[in-house]
Amino acid sequence: MGQRRTEVLRAAIELLDEVGLDALTMRLLASRLGVRASALYRHYPSKQALLDAMVAHLVGPADDVVPPAEVPWDELLRGVASGMRETMLAHRDGARLISGFQHPGDEAVRTFERLIVALVAAGIPAELATVAVDTALAYVNGYTIEEQNRKTGTGGWPREERDRAFHAGLDLIILGVGGTLAP
Repeated sequence: MGQRRTEVLRAAIELLDEVGLDALTMRLLASRLGVRASALYRHYPSKQALLDAMVAHLVGPADDVVPPAEVPWDELLRGVASGMRETMLAHRDGARLISGFQHPGDEAVRTFERLIVALVAAGIPAELATVAVDTALAYVNGYTIEEQNRKTGTGGWPREERDRAFHAGLDLIILGVGGTLAP
């Protein structure tokens, strides 16, 4: 990735943290960088392309997210789900940004595929493994969107309670998936 393109990407993430997803515009980003908005389209052909690049950057390399193959499938799924949530929570409107991608990037696709392979290796049928991974990740997206929306309102819910509730819901999904394994 070119240096200027990387600079645009980093500035967009900083701006996201400052103003939120709804206020993040190409015009505002261009102003921040001291250029005209049209100059940004040399690096990203559309705002959606920039948002997708932000998602790919935040998700990062699959090797950082997915532990080694020896890790049991349930721990692996729990680890990826928890890591995704932390990534989302690290940025204002991070959950909305990440759940709104059109093209998540190669690393995110590889992570998804590696999770499916781990579940299949544990004895879960491939079709069900795909549904299980998709369900777990959709839970992370939905829960974290709600969490970020509620956190901005009055009467914020303490982090440790939010963590407990998140993990309890994730454990229910994992328990359901585990119930499909032959005894």
